[in-house]
Amino acid sequence: MKQLFIRKEGQERLLLFFAGWGVDARLFEEPLCQGYDCLVCYDYRTLDFDATLLDGYRSIRVAAWSMGVWVAGQVLSGLAYPWEMAIAWNGTPFPIDDSRGIPVDIYKGTLAGFSEAVLTKFRRRMCGTSDEWNAFMSREPQRPCSELRDELEALVHQVAELPVVTAWQWDKAIVGAKDRIFPPANQVEAWQGTPVVTVPSAHYDSGVLARLLGEEAIWTKP
Repeated sequence: MKQLFIRKEGQERLLLFFAGWGVDARLFEEPLCQGYDCLVCYDYRTLDFDATLLDGYRSIRVAAWSMGVWVAGQVLSGLAYPWEMAIAWNGTPFPIDDSRGIPVDIYKGTLAGFSEAVLTKFRRRMCGTSDEWNAFMSREPQRPCSELRDELEALVHQVAELPVVTAWQWDKAIVGAKDRIFPPANQVEAWQGTPVVTVPSAHYDSGVLARLLGEEAIWTKP
């Protein structure tokens, strides 16, 4: 796992963001919440997580997107830090699951035929509209296709081998009603017992991302 501070100014509070599969920190060059350092996690070919980077903060917000929701639960469960609030966006604790995540055959089919063309098709489905596609591609991840395939393969094995985490609790789940990666109905099914906010967006939405990174109003518990 890569962990990169995109803001480190000696603040007492931290925004810890777990990105989705196949991206890098370029996607997160947004205005950030005042008073917070910001640490972005991505590249889940391994789940090695250096928790010492969280030391010294008196308050930590956690946001996770897509496959990052599952990863966050795996690596943060059992850690004793001053968690302020945790928001999951367009992902679930059951990321490869026919009723609560990405359907198994779709995930494995993407992996089996993975190529530059499949990556482009995936990203277009992820973005939903040409405007969001342009927003995403203006910050296109600088990672080779072979590395993204390795990450995709590592995740399918990790999800199969590791137990479902129940100790980590999310305060809010944001579900995109137009998500074509994690079906919205599957997300709702997965979030039984967790407050759900539905927004009219696709899997990736630059506006939702900007709110998670820089808008105080979204960081209120239901």
